Amino acid sequence: MHHIPLTRIQKLIGQRMLKSKQSKACFYLEAKADVTELMAIRPKLRKSLGVRITTNAFYIHILGLAAEKYPLAVGRFEGDEITIAECINVGFAVNAPQGLVVPVVKDAADKTLPEIAREEKLLTDKARDNKLTLEEIEGETIALSNLGAYDIDSFLGIIPPPASTILSVGNVLHKVVCRDGEIEAGKIVSLSIAADRRVLSELYAAGFLNYIKDRLQNPRQVIA
Repeated sequence: MHHIPLTRIQKLIGQRMLKSKQSKACFYLEAKADVTELMAIRPKLRKSLGVRITTNAFYIHILGLAAEKYPLAVGRFEGDEITIAECINVGFAVNAPQGLVVPVVKDAADKTLPEIAREEKLLTDKARDNKLTLEEIEGETIALSNLGAYDIDSFLGIIPPPASTILSVGNVLHKVVCRDGEIEAGKIVSLSIAADRRVLSELYAAGFLNYIKDRLQNPRQVIA
């Protein structure tokens, strides 16, 4: 029998995720978004906006805007009331050499897409170099997990303890789609959310997820 000792980070993540699963009344919703236009314009944005825009930057930006419109997404169940977070801080998972880490883009709803793209790159680089500060991993009020780069089509994430909602994003897949009665090639991504039912109802969460879907399908609405 071979025993593999856990690292400090693995122990901490395991404890936090177990606590979340045991304490939150989770439900799950899934939708598919046609991101054909987003994927087509993304490479061109580097020249017009002066920064490389990753798909993660788009997800963080749109998640921030969605939480601003649907504030219960950053609510938290506390005793006999729901507390809405003062700031929309998006934590996004990064697979670093030392384990999974979650840097946080603070005040995401108040930042432009280029600002988020620059911050996302800086935080990702620091995570992989094990140089994140305590401030850069604290304050998460909503979460994003993107396994598209790992060829995962769809999945359901676990809500981190500080939050009540997590958006999970899968791989962008080439699919046949119907537009205006015409059959065309398209690019489709799976969007899943896990939400705490004590804070969000299924109908409210559906509106939140559909807002994200709509903005991803009409990316020019969020480019600034």
